Amino acid sequence: MSTSGFTLTTSAGQKVTVNEASTTTYQNGTSSTSASAITTGKSVLVLGTTNGTTITATQVTVQPNDGGGSAASSAAGVVPFQRGAPSTAKRVGQIPANYTEGSGTIVSGTTANKATEAALAAYPGGVVDRVVQLSNGEYEVHYIGVNWPHHIFVSQDFKVLGAF
Repeated sequence: MSTSGFTLTTSAGQKVTVNEASTTTYQNGTSSTSASAITTGKSVLVLGTTNGTTITATQVTVQPNDGGGSAASSAAGVVPFQRGAPSTAKRVGQIPANYTEGSGTIVSGTTANKATEAALAAYPGGVVDRVVQLSNGEYEVHYIGVNWPHHIFVSQDFKVLGAF
């Protein structure tokens, strides 16, 4: 921790510098809090703008129960990117029957943030580049930066349903 931010290690082992902006908001689960809630060993979700291994945070969420809550997952579920390594091809959970890549409408704002938060809590270690609302009202979170998953499906009430 410093006066302007903190450093974290992702579940894939990469060190990342998080810089605080004047507009950065902090949450502890779903409740508002302050930067003092960020302490060593806490699992956090950081939303913001990236530049290499630095994130200028717009929102920092302390994950419930120190990473043991229903919104968090263990690092064992993460498949870190390895250059030249083949992707793991698998599907888990529910994938919408009528899903086709490229379908849906891109969403932003609070809706996209909630879908992103759910996806990254279940599959930490990657980067979300867009959130799409599908015709059935669910969301497809497009996830890059790791070999798997690439698509994470989130319900209308922001629960992760499946991934591939």
